[in-house]
Amino acid sequence: MKKILVVDDEPSIVTLLTFNLEKEGYRVVAAADGKEAFELAVAEPFDFIILDVMLPSMDGIEITKKLRQEKVDTPILVLTAKDDPIDRILGLEIGADDYLTKPFSPREVVARIKAISRRLEPRGVREEDQPAEMLHVGQIQADLTNYQVSVAGKKIFLTPKEFELLVYFMKRKGRVIDRDTLLSRIWNFDFDGQSRIVDVHISHLREKIETDPKQPKYLVTVRGFGYKFQEPE
Repeated sequence: MKKILVVDDEPSIVTLLTFNLEKEGYRVVAAADGKEAFELAVAEPFDFIILDVMLPSMDGIEITKKLRQEKVDTPILVLTAKDDPIDRILGLEIGADDYLTKPFSPREVVARIKAISRRLEPRGVREEDQPAEMLHVGQIQADLTNYQVSVAGKKIFLTPKEFELLVYFMKRKGRVIDRDTLLSRIWNFDFDGQSRIVDVHISHLREKIETDPKQPKYLVTVRGFGYKFQEPE
């Protein structure tokens, strides 16, 4: 049974989410305090975290940032205020996988969880006449059927957005792609400010696929234009 951490200081929301998630077969652990939620997420393995931004002791943005710093890659769905886009931007910049504005439908929450989970799970045993769809660039291999990535034969774990970003680049090897295109295609996000969502995710991805993230060989910066994925020289 999959385990989900629900973090919100409004009892009615916790009750609503718990009821609907348990009805879908999930096990729910709830927390109303930011510090407690962070400690739980670090100490116990969860399959998913639903995290409100406004929390006592430690807000959702800080929790997300600290979890990613601690290399906790559990998918995170951030709950934000309806009229505050800055929370959504910050959440995505520091590593949240998706966001949902309040008020929300429990069905939408369940749908988002299932959509993100599908990107992380193998699709089951394949028929021999249906081989896995693979991408290869240098020593990087991406299995699009089972959502797995390996570098030099060693499997690495990517968050759903990191996997989606890597595959987008690998399919367009050698092409320079600007930040606005990545924001639109990967995050479905139309924001004309100086958002660092793309840069932060590029940095996280480099840490996982590059031998030396500070001198990348695969995912390189093209000054003034964007990024390019290439075969290492």
